[in-house]
Order: sequence, then C-alpha cells, then structure tokens
Amino acid sequence: MTSPVITQEKTSEKIAMTVPVVTNEKNKMVTMQFTLPSMYEKVEQVPKPIDERVVIREVGGRKYGVVKFGGVASDEVVKEKVEKLKLSLEKDGFKIVGDFLLGRYNPPRITIPMFRTNEVMIPVE
Repeated sequence: MTSPVITQEKTSEKIAMTVPVVTNEKNKMVTMQFTLPSMYEKVEQVPKPIDERVVIREVGGRKYGVVKFGGVASDEVVKEKVEKLKLSLEKDGFKIVGDFLLGRYNPPRITIPMFRTNEVMIPVE
C-alpha cells in the first residue's frame, strides 16, 4: 500500500505505508496518523502535501500502556478495551496522561474481520 502524497511540485510520490494507522476522535472530528518509513530521518525530508488538512509533524518518544485485540474495532469493543486497560494501568501505579489512541494494522477492505489486529494505546507516566 502507498499513501496518497502529492508534493508541491504537483507530481505524486509513492510512500510505503507503515502500521499501525492510528485514529483518534475528539468533538466528532476523527484524525488519522500515519508513521512514515525510516528513510525519512528528518521532517524536512518528507514530501510536502498540497492539501492543507494534512499536517506533517515530528512526535517525540512517548510511553503507552497497550492492549492488543483481534476482530472489528467497533465503538463498543474499543470502549470496553479502554476501560479495562485504564483500570489495569491505574492498579499497576501508572498515571494516565492523555486520551487513548486506536491503532489498526490491517486494510479493512481486504482483511477478513476475524483476522484483523488492533491496539488501544493509552499514554502514561
């Protein structure tokens, strides 16, 4: 798979997709986050997209509590995984420092639902 990046020179450049694709929903706005391949060592090397809704930024190291699960990542399943993970992290003495992220590892249109891999990630200190 490749991500649809179009550089400012109006020529397309294919970039190999990496996983997970991370999604987050706040105030009914869903954002998607893609991790770029390691060939881009600095943010300045990344092709500049034309669409102003696409933002390229470098994110430093973070620590997460993570739970992996299979199947469809429906709202109900994700909510259950988040609540159980929060309880487990707090029980183990971790401080939750932000909202959860949902990581998806498989293309939904070509992966049979029962074989999909997902993760709920909660930032911790």
